[in-house]
Amino acid sequence: MLTLTLIVLAVVGLLVVMRREAGALAALAVTGLLGLVGLAAGAIVIGVLLLVAAAAIAACGLPALRRRWLSPRLFAMFKRVAPKVSETERTALEAGSVAWDGELFTGRPDWRKLFAYTDDGLTDDERAFLDHQCNVASGMCNAWDIARERADLPQELWDYLKRERFFGMIIPREYGGLGFSAKAQSLVLQKLAVNETLMVTVGVPNSLGPGELLLKYGTQAQKDHYLPRLADGREIPCFGLTGPRAGSDATSLPDVGKVVRREIDGETVLGLELTFEKRWITLAPIASVVGLAFRLFDPDHLLGDEADRGITLALVPRDTEGLEIGRRHHPIGSPFLNGPIKGDGIFVPLDTIIGGEEMIGQGWRMLVECLSVGRCITLPSGATGTARYAIGWTGGFARIRRQFNLPVAEMEGVQEPLARMAALGYIAQAAVYQTANTIDHGEKPAVPSAILKSQLTEFQRDILADAMDIHGGKAVTLGPRNYLGIGYSANPVAITVEGANIMTRNLMIFGQGAIRCHPYVLEELAAKDADDVGAFDRAFFGHAGLILGNAARALTQGLGLGRPAVPFDDVAAPYAREIARLSAGFALTADAAMASLGSKLKQREMLSARLGDVLSNLYLASLLLKQWQEGDRVEHEEALLHYAAALLLERAEQAFAELFDNLPSRALGRTLRRVVMPRGRRWARPHDDLTRTIAQAVSRDSALRHRLLTNTWDADDGPQDNPLARYNGLLATQERAEALYRSIDKAHAKGELPAEALHPEQRLQAAVERGLVTEDDAAFMRQREAEVLDMLTVDDFEYDAFVADKSKVLRHHPA
Repeated sequence: MLTLTLIVLAVVGLLVVMRREAGALAALAVTGLLGLVGLAAGAIVIGVLLLVAAAAIAACGLPALRRRWLSPRLFAMFKRVAPKVSETERTALEAGSVAWDGELFTGRPDWRKLFAYTDDGLTDDERAFLDHQCNVASGMCNAWDIARERADLPQELWDYLKRERFFGMIIPREYGGLGFSAKAQSLVLQKLAVNETLMVTVGVPNSLGPGELLLKYGTQAQKDHYLPRLADGREIPCFGLTGPRAGSDATSLPDVGKVVRREIDGETVLGLELTFEKRWITLAPIASVVGLAFRLFDPDHLLGDEADRGITLALVPRDTEGLEIGRRHHPIGSPFLNGPIKGDGIFVPLDTIIGGEEMIGQGWRMLVECLSVGRCITLPSGATGTARYAIGWTGGFARIRRQFNLPVAEMEGVQEPLARMAALGYIAQAAVYQTANTIDHGEKPAVPSAILKSQLTEFQRDILADAMDIHGGKAVTLGPRNYLGIGYSANPVAITVEGANIMTRNLMIFGQGAIRCHPYVLEELAAKDADDVGAFDRAFFGHAGLILGNAARALTQGLGLGRPAVPFDDVAAPYAREIARLSAGFALTADAAMASLGSKLKQREMLSARLGDVLSNLYLASLLLKQWQEGDRVEHEEALLHYAAALLLERAEQAFAELFDNLPSRALGRTLRRVVMPRGRRWARPHDDLTRTIAQAVSRDSALRHRLLTNTWDADDGPQDNPLARYNGLLATQERAEALYRSIDKAHAKGELPAEALHPEQRLQAAVERGLVTEDDAAFMRQREAEVLDMLTVDDFEYDAFVADKSKVLRHHPA
């Protein structure tokens, strides 16, 4: 009995020490004291074993001892197996900053750090712009007109965007821009997502491109000249990075520049001779100034001893002799302006280099530092805005569309995708807003930018697919009345650009995060590069303590022991504790995968992707809870929180399960499963009751629907029809209409109305004649049914309307 007691006390004591990462001295005290107690009490065997364990802990854990024999050996082994980090990778790793993503990598996230990013909201100017200028711009758009009739935005819209400085949101006021916060920029793009061409046209100049690069790295002369002209639209920028052989692997771009001397107007000018071919460059067909990335060489050593000067960025005016620009690509589903740019030996002066000579060779660093912010905002905001509109349109359509004598919103087969759309949109709103808020606090979130770009554009894909399914024939028939189909067909663009989602998920989220966000890995690699065994010792054994701590936290929290304190209300607290539990499991599993696979983990992309999926879902769930905690709640929002949080945690556990099943070491996989999920999986898909509640709310004139549709163009105040405003108007009178539908349908079923009264208008007239409906109600229903029918109507065209070459029209029935 004494032996068992000592074993239990030792296990409990060591688990407590490990959970708190109290260090080797504390572990030594536990094992040493219990060993002495065992010897004194006559339990010789367990006493000796505990003292041996104490000796091992002292030899391996006490710095003065281990540095003499253990650390040098471990260091030599580490240098052999550690992954090689290229200069390109190192630049990417050092770009940006680490914030909440780093906390999740520790396995013991400190929620106070997340709440330290307080939200000051929008300024009065930002709110006014969002409410007025964005509404005006949105009101000028019709998807069919833009995509099929003109393949461009209308001229009056271009003029308005320039006049109101939409292209200068990130440019400070002193240069004539709007100087908006990241939150305001995001909300503007969400509202403009009513039309994907409009959103892209405004978003790209405010994202990665000449404006941001000039702000951060440009010379004062470059800033003074270009920034005011970019802000008011006198200059339209584009940025040429990708090409035929350099897409996701942008660092392998084959475009070159050579430092040369040229005679111009009788003077010798030092400049660059550029040869390049770029593709998929947004705004290139109309750009007046081209940002260009290329590999610079100085073969004649005109600038110094180095011949290969590295990736460099320059600004090339459109009128540069030899620049081939103006042709267009045809992006799927959307006519946003995108095209190729070519140059063969064109010459530009040296002062076109962004930042001047001192920034030669710094191009890749400049790009990745800017991308960490821009990628957090443009496409994630567009996806979130698309979700807002899709939820609004689809909820409205599902309520007014009647089949089998009831709105299709009452059918559970429709309620399931409708609730899923609402949950994904709710998560996206929280994630993009809270991440933008961290940017406003000075963060440059490199890993979160990859998470948001890939996850939210995938959400957009799922939301639009669900919206198309619910709309049915209304959405698959294109024409001016179709507000959904063109945006749906354009969705692959968002999936592909700014780092294709396949690459981002498989290589970037965990591949970059494992080194960038981990508390110790970057220090260990730096110690290896510096050949500093002392620095390695500190980092490695700190890392070892973290691994043991995460193992103890994952196991004990998985068993329901020692719940972590979390600063949330009773609704959100259980989810926060689960995030903390799974964070410990994630950190432990990440370390186990890196230790067992070493540099091979780079090639095991499916494993890396699943680790990235765990991190992504924990990150999104964290921001969801912060948004809940800081926001004003509305009716039924609690149901949506439960649905959304359960969905993310279920996805995280699914990624864990797939990872454990596929680790090369089956023993390691089984061990990790038992530690991380000792009681099995806890989370399943959200309950049907939540689905019904949410679907009902988003398809009615409810507070939850209004919350989800905040910052959309929902007013009937523009020259173009606004289907969202029309749906909202119909839902505002839905309760009165449903009561009349029930009364009339019941009378028809009982034979009180003629059997041949099959159309709603016929039944209504018969009900009036029999005194079942008042004239006032009849007038209301006639007007409503006319509006409903108009909203359900689809377009038709002349037989040969879609044939570009009329000579090729087949007349199957010539008569």
